[in-house]
Amino acid sequence: PVAYGRILEWKGRPEADIFWGGESALYDKLAEQKLIAKLDLPAAVMGAIPATIGKPKPIPLKDPKGFWTGTVLEPYGLVYHPKLLARLGVPPPKDWDDLLHPKLKGNVAQCAPSRSSSSHATYEVILQRDGDDKGWEWLKRLAANTGIFTARSRDVPSVVARGEFAAGFAVPSYMAFEDPLSGHDIRFVAPKTAFITPEPIGILAGSKRPRAARAFIEYMLSERGQRVAMERGVFPITPKYRVQGKPGSQAEKAVEFTGGIRSYFDIEVTNIYDDDKAQARYQEVNAQFRKDIEAVVEDLKKKY
Repeated sequence: PVAYGRILEWKGRPEADIFWGGESALYDKLAEQKLIAKLDLPAAVMGAIPATIGKPKPIPLKDPKGFWTGTVLEPYGLVYHPKLLARLGVPPPKDWDDLLHPKLKGNVAQCAPSRSSSSHATYEVILQRDGDDKGWEWLKRLAANTGIFTARSRDVPSVVARGEFAAGFAVPSYMAFEDPLSGHDIRFVAPKTAFITPEPIGILAGSKRPRAARAFIEYMLSERGQRVAMERGVFPITPKYRVQGKPGSQAEKAVEFTGGIRSYFDIEVTNIYDDDKAQARYQEVNAQFRKDIEAVVEDLKKKY
């Protein structure tokens, strides 16, 4: 949202060439305001990317009008510290509800939705899965198990990797996957209803280097670009590729870290996240989280 606001301020005279990451709805809004340009990528490049993934709410992987495309698939899920969980007598989590285990009291790390778009999307998954009343009750119970609200979502896997807390919300890629690469014992799991972002990318209208921007996007969608991305803990945007490498390679470490998944096109993807609903009440959810959870977290710990 911060980068989107900066693009609006530039008013078609951008200081950058590319907008990358975030929700695809932001790109649609930019296209309506003529602030991103059509990609004009080769038909073979765009044709290799499926239109959507997931049911019952398909996640768009590219813009049918041609203003943006997905680059990689990245799930929003959970990280956990296997040895600390074992000491606590808690099995490795597989779904969101596992974070409510009574033995995890004080051992969950999370980041408020106002400070993290990935955390916000995850809380929306819970609210949309359970409905508002049950969803907010679930989030209050999670707060009762929470030992820290971090300043950034990146800090959640860091404190879990160090064994200070047992589990929390995170995305793999440049955040959580950096920790096992540094030798920490930390694992990632994407629950069945985890939201998967295609990490959209677009070229800003008025870019001073549109040819270089287009070349970069083509590189990201090439086999070489996809292989580089896979070594950072994310997944290919096309069924043509799977995360694979030599034994001991970063690609194989990524597969181990993310629970054995090599491609999201190999498995059934369940998506319940309604992006339009989430965007329409973005600030409202943040405000309610501040009032009903962050401001009264100590009371919630006594109640539950």
